[in-house]
Parts: sequence; C-alpha cells; structure tokens
Amino acid sequence: MKRYILAASALLALAVCVNAQRVLPASNPNGKLLSMQEAVFNRDIYPQGKAFHWENEHTLAEGPAKHKKSEYKLPESEEDGIVYGKIYSRNEFGITTGVFPSNSGGLLAVVRKDERAVSEFPLLDISTRTGSLVKLRYPMNGMDSEKLSLCVCDTLGNILSEIIPGDFTSERYLTGICWSPDDKYIFIQVVDRSQHKMALNMYKASDGGFVRTILREENPVWVEPLDPLFFIKDTYSFLYRTDNRDGYRKLYLCDTLGTVRLLTKADADVSYVGNDGKYVYYTSAEVSPVENHLFRIRIRNASNVRKAVFGKPERLTFEPGWHNVRLSPDCTQFLDTWSYLDTPRVIAQKDIKSGSSKVLYEAPDPLEDFARVEMEFGTVPSADGAFENYYRLYKPLNFDPSKKYPLLLYVYGGPHSQMVKDSWLGGVRMWEMLMAQRGYIVYVQDNRGTQNRGAAYEKAINRELGQVEMADQMVGIRRLMEQPWVDCERIGVCGWSYGGYMTIGLMTNFPEIFKVGVAGGPVIDWKWYEIMYGERYMDTEETNPEGFSKVSLLGRAKDLKGKLLICQGAVDNTVVWQHSLNFVQNCIEEGVQLDYFPYPLSEHNIAGEWRIHLYQKTTDYFDDWL
Repeated sequence: MKRYILAASALLALAVCVNAQRVLPASNPNGKLLSMQEAVFNRDIYPQGKAFHWENEHTLAEGPAKHKKSEYKLPESEEDGIVYGKIYSRNEFGITTGVFPSNSGGLLAVVRKDERAVSEFPLLDISTRTGSLVKLRYPMNGMDSEKLSLCVCDTLGNILSEIIPGDFTSERYLTGICWSPDDKYIFIQVVDRSQHKMALNMYKASDGGFVRTILREENPVWVEPLDPLFFIKDTYSFLYRTDNRDGYRKLYLCDTLGTVRLLTKADADVSYVGNDGKYVYYTSAEVSPVENHLFRIRIRNASNVRKAVFGKPERLTFEPGWHNVRLSPDCTQFLDTWSYLDTPRVIAQKDIKSGSSKVLYEAPDPLEDFARVEMEFGTVPSADGAFENYYRLYKPLNFDPSKKYPLLLYVYGGPHSQMVKDSWLGGVRMWEMLMAQRGYIVYVQDNRGTQNRGAAYEKAINRELGQVEMADQMVGIRRLMEQPWVDCERIGVCGWSYGGYMTIGLMTNFPEIFKVGVAGGPVIDWKWYEIMYGERYMDTEETNPEGFSKVSLLGRAKDLKGKLLICQGAVDNTVVWQHSLNFVQNCIEEGVQLDYFPYPLSEHNIAGEWRIHLYQKTTDYFDDWL
C-alpha cells in the first residue's frame, strides 16, 4: 500500500499549474465496456470507501456513527396551512431543518410556518382508481410567500415564547438560527424578501425579547447567508461567514456588540470546519478553485475580539486534489478522505501536531478491467476574459485524431454547483464514460455563476439567468469546433433542471450549432419558479420585466431547428409541470416538432430503476439522431 507521507516541500513540488492542460491517457482498449446499470448507479465501478467515526475526543473507530435519536414533540397546528418544525424556505440558505435544539437539549427553537396565503399547485396522482389531485403549496415568483416566526418550546411541544422579528416585511426569511453557548440567547440572520438586506439579531430565549442587531449586510445584487454562527470554544465570540464584505466567502471574528474583524485574508471562498479555542480550522479554495484543502489559524485572546491576535494560516493537507475532512472533537487529529485526478480514493488518519499520517484505506482502481478512454483536464477563458473556466473532456474509445467524432456537451451551470473538480477523473459521471466508449467526445465545463470562485464570478448572472452561462459554455464549444477531430455537424447537448434550461437555451440561441438535445425537468420561464431561489437571482417580473423577457424560453420555440427531447416527472414539485407543458404548447402553436416523454409517477429527480430507463432513452436519442 502506498504511503502518502511526504515532506510538505516535496508534495508542493508535485503541484501542477492550475492553467496547465493535463491528460490521462487511454488504457486497456480491449477491456470491458460499461453497462447502462453500471453507468447510472455507479455500482462497483466508482471508488469504494469505508466508514469511520470519532468514538470520543480522539479515538477513531471503523463503521458509521450511531446517533441517538432526539425525543421531542412539536406544537400542534392551529389550522391547515400552519406547520411547526417543518422544512421551510424551500431548503434555500442552507436550511435542512425547522427544529433547532439547544445545547443542553432541554429546549427547542421551532420554526412556525404560515403558508395559508401561498398558492396551491395541483399535482396529478394517477395511482388512484380515478386519479386525484394533490395540492402542493408552491410560492411562485412575485406571488404571496410563507410567513415565518420562531417559537421556543420544551420537549413536550409546549410553546414558552415566540420570536417575531420586526425587520422588513412579514415575508422575511429566518436563516442561520442558532443558540448561544449558554442557551440564554437565540441568534437569527433575518433577510428581507428581496434578499438585498440582512440583519443579524440577538433575542432572549426566555421571553423572545429583542436584544440588539449585531450587524447588518446590504448588497444590491443579493445577500445569501448560508451558515449559523460558529462560537469560539468557551467564549461569546463567534465566526461569521459572508461574501458581501471582501468579495469572497470569508470568515470574520465577531462579538455580540458588533465588532467585526476579518480572519481569513486569502482571496478564496472558505468553509468552517471547527475550533478548539486556540485554532480555527477551515477548508479553502486558495490553492486552486478545483482543490479543497484544510487550513488553520491561531487566535490568541479570542474572547476580546478587538485585541485578539491572529496567526498566519497553516496548510494541513498537502496532497494535490480534493480533501473532505472531519476533525476529532479535541481538534488534535482529522480524518482525511481525498482523491486526485488519477487517485480514486484515500482515507487517512492524520495527527495535526506531528504531521504524521496513517492510511486507513486506499481504493483500488474500479475501472481497472474496463476500457479507459483518454481524458483531458484544463481551462478555457470566460467570455469576458476575466476568469478561467475549468473543464473535463473525454475522447472516444480508440480515438483516432484523423477521424471526426460527434461532440456531446453535458451541462448544468447553475448556482451552487461545481461540476469540475481536481478529484478522481475530474468528478466523472460514469454515463459520460459510457458515451465516450460509444464513440462520442464528451465535454463538461463550469461557467460563471457557479460556486467556489468568489462573488464577482458567482454573481455575474444577476437578473439575467442563462446569459453569461451560455456565453461561457460557447467559448469551450467553439474552441473544440476548431479541432479537426470534431464533427461540427454533429454537436449535441443535454442537462437536467437548470441544465435542462441551459439545454433548450443553447439549442434555441445557437440552432446552427446544436443539432440534438435532451432537456430534463427544464425551467422555461422564471415567473413560474419558486420565490426563494428565483427572486434572489432574477428579482420579480414586476421589478425586472426586461430581464424576465430576455431569459424566458417561452417565445423561443420558433428558433428550435434541431431534434429536442424533453423529459420530466409529472409530479415534479421543484420545477412544476407547467414549465415544459407550456413550451410544448408554444411548439404546437409555432408548428415546431419536438419529442416529449413524461415520467408519470416521478418527482423532479428520476430515481431507482426508472433512472435506467431515462438514461437509456437519452442514450438512444443521441445514437438515433446525432
């Protein structure tokens, strides 16, 4: 077994210039070909791993952690349309729950959601004898939204107090909800509906009384708090993460009186990992936006933010690639799971003080018996020339540069995504490998608007979704069209959700280039999409009529020249069926032919065995028409 214990200087010498193109050569040309089931489910052909967990402060044990289920009751709803403790704000702002237990576990902060004014969208359930309609409360852009407050409850569901923030209108968002270390206070990052302003407020847990606004954020593009406060051990000082102050999502050391000091100074997005009162641990994109590494910074006198002394950042992971880390509770060790372009997966236990590393598991190459196609990893400039966009490219099996091959673009391109990473095979989806084995050039590229590149990169899409994204994708496509081995008469595109929106957008804006497309669950017009996501990026149709008109696909059916297949789950509760059906109607009215395939019992993502059906249909469509 290889030992990944090298001196830091030697490891750094292995680093590759991020702008350099790298190639993994083809191998084993007579090896097995991927089956559709293998490509869709990645079973047995994606790097396997092992589960580990921290059993106590510093002891690592094999196997998944056993979590004791919290026992509590929630308040009962007064009437239909009012719910307690449920997911709210459509999972935006990093929200994954509506219940926030205190540190002691004796109290609960429970979100009360009043969605009585929210419109109900009908979903057709064909599984009943005569069919039935299921009503989905779906807050559409520009329409009434849910109203939120926060209740402090005991574990029996009794409401002890209620917090109703006074900031902004009643359709405000409550984000980053957390307790003070001593459970006396609750902190809420209150965001206005337009998502241009945020107030970090402090409330008494005992009676819900407002204490003070600690700090405010304001941005004419958008604000998007994604985290609670991270308190420094044994203090009331806390870490706060935002990209509104310095152009990147950085960590700031703050106190409850409003003192704010920048902690992470590198121009890179970071994510908090943990602290022991002396050091703050975080992952950062500062080595490269396609790599993820663990760092720490020493803080002295953290309880006094104004006088606190910060040390220099120390890098703790040196192997090139993408590292996912879990700190031990006492912050003396970490579990490091990482991969690199040609390294499937390594799991190591690392000691922070000594720098020693013990490899616990090294995944064998799951594609060893398969025919491996040539892969290229590199960058192309953004359309405005200000950034480098990363891509991965798979060439066909038995590639011959004297021949011409069809080109297939797989696209997503939406916010909070990152398709290309310096992880195993660039973050491969095995269906891409399958299509390359079948004779396609397969291309995947990130664009402006995606994450991990700073605010200027991410927020370039403001008020006109799809525009800079398509422009960036076209830079990569036009570069490939200059290659003699690309058949410029056979270029296809496919994607799901935001990628479905991009697929139809590319086919109707560049009909002379894209001959075949498969769009899954596509957004067609942002006025039909949910408030929380849609209004952040587009505002409302009333305040941004030109933007909505410019990016809508409703009037673009007349520009469709190639073969297009749209697939969608008929009970999609994310991108409701209204989108694609209206585009179909638009095609009918324009006399434009297209292919359409609904999945009658599926929601937004087609799952299980039905997913094989979807990918087989997609593959067949490109085989037939491209």
